[in-house]
Amino acid sequence: MRDNVKARRVVTGAAAVALLLAGCGGQTIESGSASSGGGSGEDCGTVNIAVNPWVGYEADVAVVQYVAENELGCTVNTKDLTEEVSWQGFASGEIDVILEDWGHPDLEKQYVDEQKVAEKVGENGNVGQIGWFVPPWMAEKYPDITDYKNLNKYADLFKTSESGDKGQVLDGDPSYVTNDEALVKNLDLDYKVVYAGSEAALITAFRQAEEKKEPLLGYFYTPQWFLSEVPLVKVDLPTYEEGCDADPEKVDCDYPETPLTKYARTEFMNSGSAAAELVKNFSWTNDDQNEVAKYIAEDKMDYEDAAKKWVDANQDKVDAWLK
Repeated sequence: MRDNVKARRVVTGAAAVALLLAGCGGQTIESGSASSGGGSGEDCGTVNIAVNPWVGYEADVAVVQYVAENELGCTVNTKDLTEEVSWQGFASGEIDVILEDWGHPDLEKQYVDEQKVAEKVGENGNVGQIGWFVPPWMAEKYPDITDYKNLNKYADLFKTSESGDKGQVLDGDPSYVTNDEALVKNLDLDYKVVYAGSEAALITAFRQAEEKKEPLLGYFYTPQWFLSEVPLVKVDLPTYEEGCDADPEKVDCDYPETPLTKYARTEFMNSGSAAAELVKNFSWTNDDQNEVAKYIAEDKMDYEDAAKKWVDANQDKVDAWLK
């Protein structure tokens, strides 16, 4: 869930490195930046932070990196990875921190409960909500389209070359948390899930659908800065009830509201690094994240400038993380 318009900070200090994780399908752990700031802490050391592919997560990292470097004098390596590969980095020692986890019970079991190389370090303050959305013009023209029970009536509107004789449900990055293929099957919907490939592609599709009044049904989520530009309308799927999504193959209910969670490598958390305490204390609101994400995605600010702008306006919140 990341916009590809990011302007990665210039690498300073050590050159970017690419390390291959065994058994991860060939994806590399690549260092986006490795720099130490001018803070007063001399013993902070190095922290390796995973950057998952959506701009809200990039906003988390931009601010934590800025504070770690400039307030604590840490060296910060950021590494662009999918969610699953980030977890593998806990075992290899190449990742210290995941700042925004949307729920991976299988990975939590493997790396927290069984291998005991990672631990939950609290919520990051954001509350996530995944769902199906249509552009505003469709909800206005077809008011009952926001009830999933009526979607088959409109399936022809959503046919594309990729979906064939079925309506299209447009998802984002294939690595994202999604139940959509199971939902289509278990709700008997005459649709096919098609992947846009990235958050940026998904946003472009929704933006064009609203501008050109073209039909589009797609996966989307909050927190997300784009909703302030185009207020997409959520489709009501069957109400979520505890346990209705326990079996991925049998999911037939909406996505739950999810408090987003931080995980970290246990050895890092026990290292005494000031960065570990910062990660533990880091918490902000959906509005905070959307503000920084907009700086990055829409205003085209680089990470450091976006983070500095937010930190300068919210020093009281940063001070609370550093106590």
